[in-house]
Amino acid sequence: MQSISKTRRIFLKKAALGGITAVAAPHLALVPAEKALADQVKEDNLVFLFQGDSITDGNRGRDKDPNHIMGHGYAFSIASRVGARFAEKGLTFHNRGISGNTVPDLLARWQQDTLALKPDVLSILVGVNDTDLALRQKDAEATAKYKKGYSTLLSQTKEQLPDSLLVLCEPFVAPVGRVKEHWSEWQSEVRGKQEVVERLAKEYNAVFVPLQTVFDKAALRAPADYWIWDGIHPTVAGHELIAQEWLKQVSKRVPFLKKL
Repeated sequence: MQSISKTRRIFLKKAALGGITAVAAPHLALVPAEKALADQVKEDNLVFLFQGDSITDGNRGRDKDPNHIMGHGYAFSIASRVGARFAEKGLTFHNRGISGNTVPDLLARWQQDTLALKPDVLSILVGVNDTDLALRQKDAEATAKYKKGYSTLLSQTKEQLPDSLLVLCEPFVAPVGRVKEHWSEWQSEVRGKQEVVERLAKEYNAVFVPLQTVFDKAALRAPADYWIWDGIHPTVAGHELIAQEWLKQVSKRVPFLKKL
């Protein structure tokens, strides 16, 4: 019988390679990659980690109180839903988002707050503070710096945790409040960050979660401030949109999530 740690390694390695196999040799895939994983691997004792800025932070507690440890945003929604449905799998959830963080801030604490936790599934949402800072400082090189720093985060992760499944969430904004006052500038600056995240997701064979499209479509159903109250931070309904899209995309690589 395989040990738990070996089982986890096999699961994440196959999850990471599944997408490549389907693209490189579709004629060899007699069954869908997701089904093959589900049939062959026991997906237990996985560690999920959510990293980022205030959107991930969600005013989370800084101690071990399980009532507040995940905050009150999308990370909480995902962890509560997945944890309750798959209690028998022994899953662990961590939230290490910190309000105001940029990519350089994540770099400064990556070893302690990410790599040391040895996540099997690592979700990252960062970029809106990098966008805000770039606009305030009129930094024409901000997107290039963002790409370099973000790539460093991912390369360090793959070096130390080669079997971890990366989930890269697209930064997003909405035309509300101070963001609306300078909407064209915000759109232009954040678009550069969004393109970086999508390209890095392909480069590192990560799950890409396209959140700007989600919020743009939602704004056709209700006003933008119903979903993102200040142009940056989601409302309760907005966090639910993130959770739904995250689960939709990640379930393509973590098959048991399709049972939700």
